[in-house]
Amino acid sequence: MVSQFTRRQWLTLIVISISDFANAICVSLQAPFYPQEAEKKGASPSEYGLVFGVFELIVFIISPIYGQYLNRIGPKLLFNGGILTTGTCAIFFGLLDKVDGHYPFIILSFTIRIIEALGNAAFLTASFAIIAKEFPDNVATTFASLETFFGLGLIVGPTVGGALYQVGGYSTPFVVLGSALFLAAVMTAFVLPVHNDMDQDAMSAGGFTKVLRIPGVMVATASIVVTSMSIGFLQATMEPHLRQFNFSPVVLGLMFVINGGIYALSAPAWGWLCDRRLQPKVVTFTGCILVMIGFSLIGPAPFIPSKTLIWLTICGLVIHGLGVSAQLVASFSDALATATSHGFLNNFETYGLISGLWTSAFAFGAFIGPSVAGILLDNIGFRNGSMFIVILHLLVGVTAAIFLSCSRNPKPYTEISGNGEIRASLTDSGRFNSMSSSHQQRGHQGVPIDRPSGMNSLIACNSYSNRAGAWSRASYSGRYSHSYGSVEVKPYLLERTT
Repeated sequence: MVSQFTRRQWLTLIVISISDFANAICVSLQAPFYPQEAEKKGASPSEYGLVFGVFELIVFIISPIYGQYLNRIGPKLLFNGGILTTGTCAIFFGLLDKVDGHYPFIILSFTIRIIEALGNAAFLTASFAIIAKEFPDNVATTFASLETFFGLGLIVGPTVGGALYQVGGYSTPFVVLGSALFLAAVMTAFVLPVHNDMDQDAMSAGGFTKVLRIPGVMVATASIVVTSMSIGFLQATMEPHLRQFNFSPVVLGLMFVINGGIYALSAPAWGWLCDRRLQPKVVTFTGCILVMIGFSLIGPAPFIPSKTLIWLTICGLVIHGLGVSAQLVASFSDALATATSHGFLNNFETYGLISGLWTSAFAFGAFIGPSVAGILLDNIGFRNGSMFIVILHLLVGVTAAIFLSCSRNPKPYTEISGNGEIRASLTDSGRFNSMSSSHQQRGHQGVPIDRPSGMNSLIACNSYSNRAGAWSRASYSGRYSHSYGSVEVKPYLLERTT
């Protein structure tokens, strides 16, 4: 529970939230001001469009690499280096108006944007992993809280940036807000705790190829990609779709804020549900349904006998924001829990893998979504083109439902290591297990259970609150006894193993 957070946890949450907020502001600054400045330098829409697209492409490519080597680099170093790089690049991006000439302007734009993407990917990958480490019983809730601050930053960025642009011109918003992120990096350098799991990492075996072979992780990854695609689809096509209403720039800007604002506000609620009440795949399925309904209303869909109505579009954007929030929050905690249930250790190597996977998958969808949206808009229009997103979410939702109906929980098992030490892993019938027997069969040393399995799990719904779970049933059977969360193996079991 939030009320039980330690001082270290509160400080970690505060500094990462501030950094997330400032980072989102800097990342979202370019859209309102850069195209006009680029056109002054002779750049075409295709050229400055690629400047935006290359950001997501680089994040997609580099995030898995950061995740793979997170613990070797150091999570704190990667986090601080990432936001320091992003803030510095934001400042340099604000100085591009001083550059003369078409090609020097475009080349420098690409260079700065690529370096900024490297920093942003580092920051996001490290922050997700740190949250998983510091809040093992509230992963979904704290992850959702960070997403709230990131979402608010995306909303505030263009607004504050616009005000600063009017006051001081092109450079002012980038220099002021980039400097704020730079100061946030300095603050986290003193406050953020240092993590080191090198000894544990030596015991772990796996990688992105291995984790992606897990069906449950594949479902979560697909959910991230299609959700990100739905966001990118609207970013590229909603303005042409709403052009028929002749909105003012202010009103049009507010339309873009609706689904992002709902996402930011509802994320903590979905995180709490994932942690305390529902399996993440149930939340994923719910999110798919909501996105399908939302997109069907925004157009509206061809099968709805109505012309485009503004109130219907607003309702669709609200429902879309709820669905996006559900899917993005659930996918991270789901992938993390599923990976640990299939033999990946609860350490920074695993956190880095899943964090890099989430960041990369989101960037992939953000890169593909607008590209496909433009093609569909040109050829079949918004109403027909939006059905592409509906079909994708239908496929992911059906897959998640089938996975839920077919999945079975592994039985508890006891491992006897080579030196005679007894190690156990007990699954929670309603949620996730912290280790799977397949991992032990590969010869890896198990994790000693000196507290209930729910405390070893990364998801809070596998915690003390489930008193009717496998832990309790194993205790009732007489095989184990527990006192204040420790495991005491019965004497007769020790005799049988010797």
